[in-house]
Amino acid sequence: MPILSTTDLNVSRLCLGGNVFGWTADEDASFAVLDAYTAAGGNFVDTADVYSAWADGNSGGESETIIGRWLAKRGTRDDVVIATKVGMLAGFNNQKRDTILSSAERSLKRLGIDHIDLYYNHLDDPNTPLEETLAAYDQLVRDGKVRHLAASNFSAERLAKALEIQEREGFAKFVALQPEYNLVSRDQFEGELQDTVAKHDLATVPYWSLAKGFLTGKYRPGVEVQSARAGAASKYLDEHGLQILEVLDELAETHETHETTVASVALAWLAQQPTVVAPIASARTLEQLSDLVPLFTLELSQAEVDRLSAI
Repeated sequence: MPILSTTDLNVSRLCLGGNVFGWTADEDASFAVLDAYTAAGGNFVDTADVYSAWADGNSGGESETIIGRWLAKRGTRDDVVIATKVGMLAGFNNQKRDTILSSAERSLKRLGIDHIDLYYNHLDDPNTPLEETLAAYDQLVRDGKVRHLAASNFSAERLAKALEIQEREGFAKFVALQPEYNLVSRDQFEGELQDTVAKHDLATVPYWSLAKGFLTGKYRPGVEVQSARAGAASKYLDEHGLQILEVLDELAETHETHETTVASVALAWLAQQPTVVAPIASARTLEQLSDLVPLFTLELSQAEVDRLSAI
């Protein structure tokens, strides 16, 4: 298993996204996916306090609660790296000191654990001084409630500024960045932001690694997909997207002896990009998870990586 940046966290090559837990996957379905994921060798689960506040009847924290119940029932806490986030839940959608400290306590309670392995600043807050924000995260580390810190949805400039403050003040540092990054959405990360991550030896743990489901290959012209994400994924059904799917189809067939899928080829391309340690992908069913797990053993040749990159 790869080591996450400069930490002692050994994480699996696929990080399981928990955004569907309590949304499109109820507790039983979520438990089944978590069981199958860990049985396949996975140990890295990503969630957030805001998951899944957008669903009817939800208020946030549903995903953390389900994961917490699963950890308690299975007794697997020491075998799983838990990542969660703060900063996008209504009422807690800022990066003020009190918000961070109180939100961490709520997440710990819902998860039923005494420490969070990787705690993300979910969204940069330009209205709160970075010094205040980063001091609060540092306190959580010093208090033993968080092992390591990370950032999400930061610009290169703000990430560099945060890292400079952490160095100057002796605060616990960010060890990872969670940006949007995938085969059809590359411009926001590649370039200055990726260079900043590399310069400071951070790990990249991308979200929307499958472009909201588009890179699973199930979205095709004339095909109707019953999914809560169908509208968002279908926007990639243009000439560029179809060219990518064509190559993914071909490469998946080339590696078919390893039960390779279109999704796992897309994830493998991402996992083999500079600084990327573990792409995040979610699954609401065992069938969807089976499309992802070939990533654990799939290695693309450099020529295959270059071919996808060139589209």
